[in-house]
Parts: sequence; C-alpha cells; structure tokens
Amino acid sequence: MTRTALVLIEYQNDFLSEGGALHEGLRSELARTRMLENTQHLVTQARQKGIKIIWVPIEFAPGYPELSAEPYGILAGVKATNAFQSGSWGAQIIDALRPQDDEIVIAGKRGLCGFASTNLDFVLRQNGISRVAFGGLLTDCCVESSMRTAYELGYDVVGLTDCTATLSQAQHEAAIAHAFPMFSHPMTGQAFLQTSAD
Repeated sequence: MTRTALVLIEYQNDFLSEGGALHEGLRSELARTRMLENTQHLVTQARQKGIKIIWVPIEFAPGYPELSAEPYGILAGVKATNAFQSGSWGAQIIDALRPQDDEIVIAGKRGLCGFASTNLDFVLRQNGISRVAFGGLLTDCCVESSMRTAYELGYDVVGLTDCTATLSQAQHEAAIAHAFPMFSHPMTGQAFLQTSAD
C-alpha cells in the first residue's frame, strides 16, 4: 500500500476555465507556469503508479453565509465575484482533471487551509498516508496554508513547484523561494514521481 498521497487544491472552473469568475486574474500566470499541463501529466503518471489522489475544492452556499458580512483579503474577492458557489459550474473540478471513482473529493473547504474545516487529516490517516505532495491554487495562499498545517501535523510534505500558480510571477517565485523550503521539500512533479516508490 502506498503511503504517499497527491493533494490537489482548487482545480475548479472559476480559476482555470474560460468564463470562470477568477480566471482572468490568473490567465497570464497559468500560461507562464504551465501548471495545468504539468498537473495533467503528473496525475496521469500518479494514477499509473497507484499514488492516492485527493481533491480539495472550495465551495460556499449561495449568499456566502459561511463568511462574515464584510470579509476582507482573498475571501472578499471570492464573495465579490460570486465564485465557488456550491452546485455551480464554477465550483466544479475542471473536466480535464475529473476525479476518478476511486479518488477522494474532500468536502467542506470554506477557507484557505485544506485541513481547517474539512476531514482531510482523518482521510489521510485512515489511508495510512505519511507523505503528502501539494499542488494547486494559489501558490502563496491555499497551497502554502495547507502545506504549513501538514508540516505541523507531522506529514512528510512536498511542495510541487511546477504544479502551482498564483496572481503574479513575483508572488509565485517568492513563495517557491522562501515559504516552500520552510514547510516542504520543494520539487517538480517529475522529481516527486521519481522519489515515490512503486
């Protein structure tokens, strides 16, 4: 049984697809980093190797009752653009990375950290996972926040440097250069696969 999991955060239409509520702000960085293409290759190979794949989307009920009346920071932008509403096209994981039947989709993410309001830690431990690799959006927000918690919880953490993106090159590179080494083993998706036993 593999003790490694690939945790993929917010590969949803509102971020990644044309017409998504927050896509325009990411368009240039998605093209520059090729994070989506890199993730598609990684997922294909991870499935072949039997690595457990876990998806962590974010969703809110219509009207965003989970948030304060006047949210600030990144969540203010989510509410202002009506992004990630439960049941909407924008909240769906993109077709190109549709989870397979044996893959787990974690419910309940309402903020930045993939652990904070979900059962992600429970699911990882139930599956005997000790090594966790993180990819997704945004590099310096939900990915970094989730990696920090995983590190605190004692997991062996990998930060996937080429399967993440954020709002600017400067933000992305700062996170990769300074935050990732504090809370993970930074590496590319291919390097991660090479260090994962069959």
